[in-house]
Amino acid sequence: MEVIWITVSEYLNKLSQLPVRIKETDIIEIILISFLIYHIMVWIRNTRAWVLVKGIAVLLALTLLAVVFHLSTIIWLAEKTLGLGITAVIIVFQPELRKALEQLGKKNLISGLLPNEEGKNIKARFSDSTIVEMKKAAFELSKTKTGALIVIEKEDPLTEFEITGIALDSLISSQLFINIFEHNTPLHDGAVIVRGDRIVAATCYLPLSDNMKISKELGTRHRAGLGISECTDSMTIIVSEETGKVSVAYGGELYRNLDGDGLTEKLVHLQNKSVEESKFKIWKGRRKNEEKANK
Repeated sequence: MEVIWITVSEYLNKLSQLPVRIKETDIIEIILISFLIYHIMVWIRNTRAWVLVKGIAVLLALTLLAVVFHLSTIIWLAEKTLGLGITAVIIVFQPELRKALEQLGKKNLISGLLPNEEGKNIKARFSDSTIVEMKKAAFELSKTKTGALIVIEKEDPLTEFEITGIALDSLISSQLFINIFEHNTPLHDGAVIVRGDRIVAATCYLPLSDNMKISKELGTRHRAGLGISECTDSMTIIVSEETGKVSVAYGGELYRNLDGDGLTEKLVHLQNKSVEESKFKIWKGRRKNEEKANK
């Protein structure tokens, strides 16, 4: 223990003797590196990599002790396995790394800094009637305990999942949803994909979530809905065949046992019919009324 303390003290003394010169670029670099390290730590904490990091920390501590006490064999083993260990980490955690890079690509850092032109580019993803029809279909299916998966596309394209099913390109209606998911019909097995105000495909296959925290009472349908929400920004309405309860999977989270108001709230959030757009329309309408009044 005394040897470790002496080594650390010598290292700190060397650091204290170094000249300290702080420039504006250094401050920017510190901020950027801190931002990067923070997001890496958050990503590690929310994935299986957290367990790996703790294991690596133990190995580094043992290697440090080997260096301090000059244990040549352990040092030689650490040097030889370092490159192999990095390659193994990349292979084992390839899905997590891919997901992290996808999330980085989704973050639009530039558009957030640019102001919108008075709501001109703001457009709802689907109409209010679509919300009504999807809500009606979900709870009609719930009454008869008919299982259903309705995936609603947001920004990420769902083409790779769409091509696994049968193309429909139909207007949305609650009766069509009910007919699709009716037992013993050709299209009832799999998920329906919705884009805008249209049903684009049915019987689509979705990736299953490998989240171990999911309740054991939930089956394949819920795992599929959660799985698609983990790899895309879509929202999935899930109707349980066993209980008839309605749930929503969004952003890798499962919101269970929703009532009509709860489902409407989720759909309105996804609809992106913002307040700015409504205000803009109201203002335009007010101006038109004022012009008519002046005439």
